Amino acid sequence: MSETEQQEQKNTPGNGVEKIRTMIEGFDDISHGGLPAGRTTLVSGTSGTGKTLLSLQFLFNGITHFDEPGVFVTFEESPSDIIKNAHIFGWNLQRLINEGKLFILDASPDPEGQDIVGNFDLSALIERLQYAIRKYKAKRVSIDSITAVFQQYEAVGVVRREIFRLVARLKQLNVTTVITTERGEEYGPVASFGVEEFVSDNVVIVRNVLEGERRRRTIEILKLRGTTHMKGEYPFTITNEGVNIFPLGAMRLTQRSSNIRVSSGVITLDQMCGGGFFKDSIILATGATGTGKTLLVSKFLQNGCVNNERAILFAYEESRAQLSRNAYSWGIDFEELESQGLLKIICTYPESTGLEDHLQIIKSEIAHFKPSRIAIDSLSALARGVSNNAFRQFVIGVTGYAKQEEITGFFTNTTDQFMGSHSITDSHISTITDTILMLQYVEIRGEMSRAINVFKMRGSWHDKGIREYNITADGPEIKDSFRNYERIVSGAPTRVSFDEKAELSRIVRRFEDKQGSDS
Repeated sequence: MSETEQQEQKNTPGNGVEKIRTMIEGFDDISHGGLPAGRTTLVSGTSGTGKTLLSLQFLFNGITHFDEPGVFVTFEESPSDIIKNAHIFGWNLQRLINEGKLFILDASPDPEGQDIVGNFDLSALIERLQYAIRKYKAKRVSIDSITAVFQQYEAVGVVRREIFRLVARLKQLNVTTVITTERGEEYGPVASFGVEEFVSDNVVIVRNVLEGERRRRTIEILKLRGTTHMKGEYPFTITNEGVNIFPLGAMRLTQRSSNIRVSSGVITLDQMCGGGFFKDSIILATGATGTGKTLLVSKFLQNGCVNNERAILFAYEESRAQLSRNAYSWGIDFEELESQGLLKIICTYPESTGLEDHLQIIKSEIAHFKPSRIAIDSLSALARGVSNNAFRQFVIGVTGYAKQEEITGFFTNTTDQFMGSHSITDSHISTITDTILMLQYVEIRGEMSRAINVFKMRGSWHDKGIREYNITADGPEIKDSFRNYERIVSGAPTRVSFDEKAELSRIVRRFEDKQGSDS
């Protein structure tokens, strides 16, 4: 390993504690640089939370990124099963074993009933582990799972003593260790048998909580003794490359703000926005069902493709056939744009997976297709059955990534209120978006009409008027402001008498009075 790689691998914050990078996506961000070197970290979680994967990925990344050999101690799974399971993530552990970079130490119970670890004595295991560390010059060790040792014996106190001996020896050998352990519930004691008392320098908790009808994985660094880390739970998912953490709290508002304008695809709307949307901005169209949000999204995507820009539509409420049919009725040929390689449409049921997995899919598709524009129709579909905090974290993740990649994002949000004003802040996304278009129904002269207004536009002048919005065979048609009406937004428009001559005279008098006072 070169000197540059060594410097990249090890971080020494101002407080003097050296850390080694795990290269697990997002973990080095929330841990402020990785795991403390030469110390033991307890990773605790219920069954199925990803503890084994996390500990194995810690070793694999150390070998592949920094050429640091590792030792994996298994108390439950056989080495052959571990090697097979790793193939799912594209990890060829057998090759690393053959190259002398990885050693799997099998400490699982003997099927004949004779335990490798001996009766309450881990001396044999400790010696074998020490021999393997020295032989392979290992820098990283993972032990999975220490709970299995406690379950084999009744004398818990004696086993704790032996575990403490094991941890003390590992510290003497100056290896960085990850030990996994089971816990009984998602929010309760850190571990089932009090192991944390002996390896509590560093504690990481992984959870897999059922929220509504969906599971949500999170990771929390409870403590990293002697160094700093980010507090709280952070969502993560398991992809075909391993654990992927979304360090949303680590995101910094450092992206560049572009002054370049991009068209919405609707000339009048561009004029209302002061010349179009800003590139790398996030636009939200919010309104009741049928107010024309998807039509605006379709025109936005079409305009990008016409200008030879790639675009992706993530649809969560309509099928591909429905979207193509509706767009075609407005003169937009989605299928033709797809065949040209300019448009990609991804239709998914919101309930098909958790928000973290949806976020990972969005990020992966963007990274692969490299679009200039993206659209999500609609965010409200993804918000069903999840907590407000989880939904907000998802939106932060999407908008943050889009801004980082300098992509213009157009999202829709369906409100429950059919007519009248609605609270945009209830969607928990108003502060994250740069531009908000409010669409609604209004009753005028006994007929149902649609209205549109630019509710918010950061960094630019915008039209404050509430305009009539029609959906025609040629697409959207935005007319002048509703004249002679007030209280449009409240849903109870009232006609106001308007005398143009009297209004003109009033304006002239005010101008003359101002001229007189100035003189």
